[in-house]
Amino acid sequence: MDDRIEDLRERRERAVKGGGDDRIASQHEKGKMTARERIDYFLDDGTFHEFDQFRTHRNHTFGMEEQRLPGDGVVTGYGEVNGRKTFVFAHDFTVFGGSLGEVFAEKVCKVMDKAMDVGAPVIGLNDSAGARIQEGVASLGGFAEIFRRNTEASGVIPQISAIMGPCAGGAVYSPAITDFTFMVKDTSHMFITGPDVIETVTGEEVSFEELGGAVTHTATSGVAHFAEESEEDALDGIARLLSYLPQNNVEDPPRVEPWDDPERADEELTEIVPDAPRKPYDMKEVIGRVVDEGSFFEVQENFAKNVVVGFARLDGRSVGIVANNPRVNAGTLDIESSQKAARFVRFCDAFNVPILTFEDVPGFMPGTDQEHDGIIRHGAKLLYAFSEATVPLLTVITRKAYGGAYCVMSSKHIGGDVNYAWPTAEIAVMGPKGAVNVLYREELEAADDTEAHRQELIDEYREEFANPYTAADRGFVDDVIEPTETRARLVDDLEMLTGKREEAPDKKHGNIPI
Repeated sequence: MDDRIEDLRERRERAVKGGGDDRIASQHEKGKMTARERIDYFLDDGTFHEFDQFRTHRNHTFGMEEQRLPGDGVVTGYGEVNGRKTFVFAHDFTVFGGSLGEVFAEKVCKVMDKAMDVGAPVIGLNDSAGARIQEGVASLGGFAEIFRRNTEASGVIPQISAIMGPCAGGAVYSPAITDFTFMVKDTSHMFITGPDVIETVTGEEVSFEELGGAVTHTATSGVAHFAEESEEDALDGIARLLSYLPQNNVEDPPRVEPWDDPERADEELTEIVPDAPRKPYDMKEVIGRVVDEGSFFEVQENFAKNVVVGFARLDGRSVGIVANNPRVNAGTLDIESSQKAARFVRFCDAFNVPILTFEDVPGFMPGTDQEHDGIIRHGAKLLYAFSEATVPLLTVITRKAYGGAYCVMSSKHIGGDVNYAWPTAEIAVMGPKGAVNVLYREELEAADDTEAHRQELIDEYREEFANPYTAADRGFVDDVIEPTETRARLVDDLEMLTGKREEAPDKKHGNIPI
């Protein structure tokens, strides 16, 4: 027995070394951790339980018959993150470059299946050369098996991807299906075809970083949600994100011990919205002063900045935040911001996270580019997402709420549970200037001083129509409140709405305008 135990220990030691000391050193020289180091850093100490440590690639693999490296390029298992069960798989770049083969895929599928069985998040740490060429179609089939499980798990358990190195070709589609993607600046890249292929086919020269780096995908494409300075920052960010989320779609998000006064009335809120209706301000400042202090965790900060989304807490309860930001393009909704907000709303709804909307929107972005690229279809995604949401929906109109954009931003008409307006709110079909130009065109043409008369009519329209009281009279907003009241009212309303459930019509699924 002693000999067999010693043999087991030796086998484990070889498995832990992956591709060997030289390849581990090479990984470190690139500023990257190994798969096991990432898992050890991410999970609570001593909680990792590994699956399939001794599995190796198929004997019939072309050109690799003599190599028998345990693990087959991926480390899988489960542990705890801040005391909560979490499943994880990490590509091991020291073994066959982390390339995906048949056994590799089977290991990943097993851990994903188990995460679904027990209802816990699954985290993928990606660092891979892609499909293993030597295994041919078996590697492609392995990718497809993973994609199918990503799809089945979507909306059932949280799925989070971290790109810790290369991620190319078919490998990018698993992270694309997951809920959130973290990247590391300078060391992680995602693309369908690499720079060499692009240059061959199109003649265009582009670097890895420009084509598929963290900054590109978080600021330009919107493919990724977070660009972190280091792998440690990325793993810390994932842990923080998980703290706002339930384990699965039948649980409510965890409530933490409150640290902020639920009755806190921030006097600075009365000064944030400028008297001049066209003057910008930063909606993030409003968010930060209403939610629990220091709790706002922004998602996709550098993409479609005219809309702000993220997680926060109100009296210790998790909420999703959706907000127009007047500081960027006046807070208008365009194609990218509509898609960004719609996907976030659907995630929150899938995982029982209440949604708090801060609204200051003059409308949808005008222009031929927007129209020709499908703003109608893309804007409808956000309308659809809010309309089908069954979680508690709370809305605060801080200033402008014009036209169809008023309807889209979690209005009472599409299911808002509690809708407030500040006294600075302007709720109307269109802004005063546009309305006056339409309603009084002939009168303005006949006026002696057109501009002075136009301004007079604009002031009159704003006083009579562009205010929150007409909407309040119709019950379209539940109350007009002072800004300092906002936090306390929302805390009470969220408590009142706890446990809200809606019965949807019996159907397979809707047909969102993708």
